[in-house]
Amino acid sequence: MTQLRERQLLLALVLIVAAAALRLLPHPANVTPIGALALFSGAHLQRRIFWLIPLGALLLGDFFHGLYEGVVMAAVYLGFLASAGVGRRLLSGGDGARRVALAVGAGGLAFWAISNLGIWWVYRPLTLQGLIQCYFDGLPYLARSLIGDAAYALILFGTHRIARAKLAEGPVPAT
Repeated sequence: MTQLRERQLLLALVLIVAAAALRLLPHPANVTPIGALALFSGAHLQRRIFWLIPLGALLLGDFFHGLYEGVVMAAVYLGFLASAGVGRRLLSGGDGARRVALAVGAGGLAFWAISNLGIWWVYRPLTLQGLIQCYFDGLPYLARSLIGDAAYALILFGTHRIARAKLAEGPVPAT
């Protein structure tokens, strides 16, 4: 295994465990690191593993929290996979502040749209009116998701940028 591959695998494992641990702490509904983690994974990890990171964090967290209704759970997982895809598409060419902000918005909207389909399918009348009402009722959750995604994206992408800059500087000479 190459050194780059080993570092990416270690980073992936650390991110999964950290995100799952943060999900276990008390938090407002939908304010978790998973959306930002999905964007970060899409932006910075290899094509073969980037989608495993948000799924691994979700599974690990759900192992402790408990599983929930299957269709809703599948929709939530698909929503975060879509977020990882947004990160791959929008951020693989660079992760400046504007791009990250755009990706947070697009990823949050993708998650909201997909996850609410699961809620609609299971808990609402399967009519156009039921779907519209489901999306309307989900707006407060969208707002909280965007706030959480933005905060955690700032932490993840900011820390990554600082670490990259420090590594580029090299060791500080002794005086």
